[in-house]
Amino acid sequence: MSLQSLTKLIRDRAGIEPVSVGLILGSGLGHLAEAVDGVAIPYADLPGFPHAGVSGHNPQLVIGDLEGTRVAIFGGRAHYYESGRGDAMRLPLEVLKALGATTLIATNAAGSMRPDIPPGKLMLLNDHINFSGLNPLIGEQSDARFVPMGDAYDPDLRKALLAAAKAEGIGLTEGVYAWYSGPSFETPAEIRAIRILGADAVGMSTVPEIILGRFLGLRCAAVSAITNMAQGLSDESISHSHTKLMAPVGAAKLERILRRALATGF
Repeated sequence: MSLQSLTKLIRDRAGIEPVSVGLILGSGLGHLAEAVDGVAIPYADLPGFPHAGVSGHNPQLVIGDLEGTRVAIFGGRAHYYESGRGDAMRLPLEVLKALGATTLIATNAAGSMRPDIPPGKLMLLNDHINFSGLNPLIGEQSDARFVPMGDAYDPDLRKALLAAAKAEGIGLTEGVYAWYSGPSFETPAEIRAIRILGADAVGMSTVPEIILGRFLGLRCAAVSAITNMAQGLSDESISHSHTKLMAPVGAAKLERILRRALATGF
């Protein structure tokens, strides 16, 4: 199905009013979609959208009103490790752009490498390290593939999210996120290497979406819900089950921040 046909299908169900903000929800963060006054469309009804490949994600597109802002919420994402495709989220984000969005907010669950950002805390991304070396724009033929990434995480959006966190009395620390391809977790040696490179947290998503978002001309921001300390930095047993168990702790705080930011405007 073409981008135009897919966009029309969504507008036929959710209405033609332009979307303002798109949100991608990470593991355990799907509760926010339930707060939207709008329409939920299963990914299965949207040709080209990702399947439900990871437990803890709710594969549906929710479009409607949240705190006075027209949003499109992606209840699940496709990861590189599911298919070997770095551009797996390209079509959904092209649809987001076609629906009128100018802003993309990504969320994820991540492991921390800083003692002052322990499990249950949130980290606002101010930069990233593409530790995987992969890129969702490999194969793109146009010169638009040479995307500048100096302000990939929009300074004004970061200011708005920090202000919303302060207003809610929630700690939000800025830091650098490293993308590891997964699906296996990192080794202690890999974590030591990532720390030397300057990363503060590590995860298996988000970076491809931010690159694609910038390629599409969207303003981008991202927040990590810290679910564990990275391998070798604590005695925790790291697993996806543990991630799903801990993600809602940060998610409740993140929901309050996002609601406040949407209500006051980006």
